[in-house]
Amino acid sequence: MIYGYARVSTRLQNEDRQVLALKNFGVPSKRIMVDKQSGKDFNRTNYQKLLKRLKSGDVLVIKSIDRLGRNYDEILKQWRYITKDIGADIVVLDMALLDTRQHKNLLGTFVADMVLQILGFVAESERENIRQRQAEGIAAAKARGVKFGRPKAFIAANYIEIHKLYRQKKISKKEAKQRIDCGESTFLSLMRELDKKHC
Repeated sequence: MIYGYARVSTRLQNEDRQVLALKNFGVPSKRIMVDKQSGKDFNRTNYQKLLKRLKSGDVLVIKSIDRLGRNYDEILKQWRYITKDIGADIVVLDMALLDTRQHKNLLGTFVADMVLQILGFVAESERENIRQRQAEGIAAAKARGVKFGRPKAFIAANYIEIHKLYRQKKISKKEAKQRIDCGESTFLSLMRELDKKHC
């Protein structure tokens, strides 16, 4: 049996391009499983169903290795589970080296493992580079005086008068909020700020 697996990260993304590639390869529509879920782990409904169906001698086809998942240590474990424990083959359409039907010997296993290890290293390096670029960008923005987080609420002159009236219980909270024209959380935040300034 030949099966196909496609994955997109969110419900808003479209899997049609992957499904078309699988069909063009010869995977019947009824044997293409699709998940609309993050690739951070393998706890995906249709992927788990697929694993239960796979038998020795079956072939699993995916468009690209990142459709299987994002964590390359876990991909390597899944790869070994499918090819060694189950005894099924895997074909990655975007990477000819990752086709276990071609090389059933020790060299084939070595090549697949090596490719997956390299891909894992590249992916981890890219994640680290992204984190570093983000940190550098934030530091540069702070150096230019860019403020992060929610801006402090503007305190108009009449807020001080309203604050006094509210704290002296001369007006209700409802009336104070109406005069300031703000919601509950902004009102409470303003009152705390003014309490600090006028205590």
